[in-house]
Amino acid sequence: MERRHLMQGLGGLTLAALSASVLAAAEDPHAHHHHAAAGAGAGGKPTRALIASASDCVIKGEACLAHCLQLLGDGDKEMAACAQSVNQMLPVCTALQKLASQDSKYLKAYAALAAQVCEDCEKECRKHEKKHDECKACAESCAACLKECKAYAA
Repeated sequence: MERRHLMQGLGGLTLAALSASVLAAAEDPHAHHHHAAAGAGAGGKPTRALIASASDCVIKGEACLAHCLQLLGDGDKEMAACAQSVNQMLPVCTALQKLASQDSKYLKAYAALAAQVCEDCEKECRKHEKKHDECKACAESCAACLKECKAYAA
C-alpha cells in the first residue's frame, strides 16, 4: 500500500470518527454538564435537534461537494452551481453546530440566516436529486435543517 493511500484512509477514518462523536454528543443528553437548561436555548428552546440537523447537513454536504467536484473534474459543468451552494452551506452549518452547542445568544438570529442558506442549497441540490444520490441526501438534510432553524428562530 502506498503511503498516500494510507494517509487518505487514515484521514477518512478520522473524519468518520469525528462525525460519529459529534452526532453522538448531539443525541446524548448526558454528554455535557448537567444543569437545568441542558440542551435548551434561550427561553427553553431545545437545541439538540438543531445540532443534529446541522451535523447531518455537514456530513451529507461534504459527500455532495466531493461528488460535484469529481463530476466537475470530469467536465460536467452543470454541477458548478450545486457545488457552489453546498460550499456556502458547509461553513454556515458548521458555525450553526457550534453556536447551538454553546447556547449562544446569537443563535436565534444565526438560525434565521442558516435557514436561508439551507433553503438555497436544498433548491440547488433538488435539481440533481434524480440523477445523483449525494445531491438527494444533501437536499433532504438541508430540508431537515431548514425546518429546525425555522422552528428555533420563531
